[in-house]
Parts: sequence; C-alpha cells; structure tokens
Amino acid sequence: MKFKVVTLFPDFIKSMKNYSIIGRALKNGKISLETVDIHDFGIGRYQQVDDKPYGGGVGMLLKVDVMDRAIKAAAPRKSQKRRIILLTPEGKRFDQSKALELAKLDEIVFVCGHYEGFDRRIDAFVDEKISIGDFVLSGGEIAAMSIIDTVSRHQKDVLGKEESKEIESFSTINGKTFLEHPQFTRPDSYKGMDVPKVLISGHHKNIAKWQTDNMTEV
Repeated sequence: MKFKVVTLFPDFIKSMKNYSIIGRALKNGKISLETVDIHDFGIGRYQQVDDKPYGGGVGMLLKVDVMDRAIKAAAPRKSQKRRIILLTPEGKRFDQSKALELAKLDEIVFVCGHYEGFDRRIDAFVDEKISIGDFVLSGGEIAAMSIIDTVSRHQKDVLGKEESKEIESFSTINGKTFLEHPQFTRPDSYKGMDVPKVLISGHHKNIAKWQTDNMTEV
C-alpha cells in the first residue's frame, strides 16, 4: 500500500516513521509513505499558497490553482486502484468499514487543508471527502495520520501476528459493529477490584462466551 500526503507540513507526516507498528511497516517495506509539499507549488516570489476569500470573511483559503498542481504531482496518472481523499469536516464520517474498503486499494492520496480550508473548486480534483469526526482540527495532517494507521493494520504482515486483527477495538459481526470486550491482566485483585473469575479459570469455552457476551454494540 502506498500513501501520499499533500500537506503544508511534510515533516509532521514523516514523523510517523518513528512510530511503533507504522515505523516497522515502513522500514520493512510493507507500506510506503511520501509527502508532497504544497509550498513547492506556490505562486510568485514568495510562493503564495493562500488568499482571502471572495465576499469577505475571516482567514485565508488555499488556492485552487496551487492545490491542483500539488495534487497532480502526487497523482500524475489515473488509476482505478488509487483514491484521492480530501480531509474536511464536510466529508463522510470515517469508520472501520471505510478502513476495510480503503485497505483494498493500492494507493491513497490524502489532501490536507489548513487555515480556513480550500477554494471549493478543489472538489473537481479529488475522488471523495472524509471526516474523522465532528470537531475542528488545525489541519488535515492528524486526520491523515489516523487513517494511515488504521488502514495499514489491514495490510499483509504489518501486524506481528495475524490473529491481532481478528478482534479489533471495533469489529463487524453479521453486519453489526461492536466494541471489543473488556480486558484484564495481573494482578488478579487490586484495591478491591477483581478480574472476572471466568477469565482465570482456564476454561476456554466459558472464556470465549464471556468475551462475546461482553462486547458492546455501537
């Protein structure tokens, strides 16, 4: 899986190489991560990337001509196995089912905003819009990193053990989504709080039933 991120802050994205599972996956060539610096496509002597919105308003918008060139640099040719994703609060909410859908692609290009957002005409140069929640971030980089982390987990050999993917924090069973069951470790008792006896019983069938019964539908 190839990830590319169109961003004003490429060093922020590159810091993922130092992060646990993603860092190992990059080092081992299981995934790849590239950045495209929007500043490289700025206009004029000062490489201007943003401008005031028509009609007035607070803040600056990333310019459509600059963003068009930056996106084309990230995705110079059309591909059925690539998705260009604009990260914006207007987008469809990202969830586990979307992660599984994206994991089937060969390449994903993330377009990260900043300031007050984009000239709306950028919509013509992307395939879809995604949001990671109903809140405001300073830019799209954290959203891109979140999705990269989630999608990477579904790539072959990224996780150390394949069984790690069998029960995720969010699991889909028979079309329904569940939160993973509670988990415990030693000590068995701490400040009056005890681990459920079934989990230390060694009875695998009863343990499996307890785990299933204690998953929460969302």
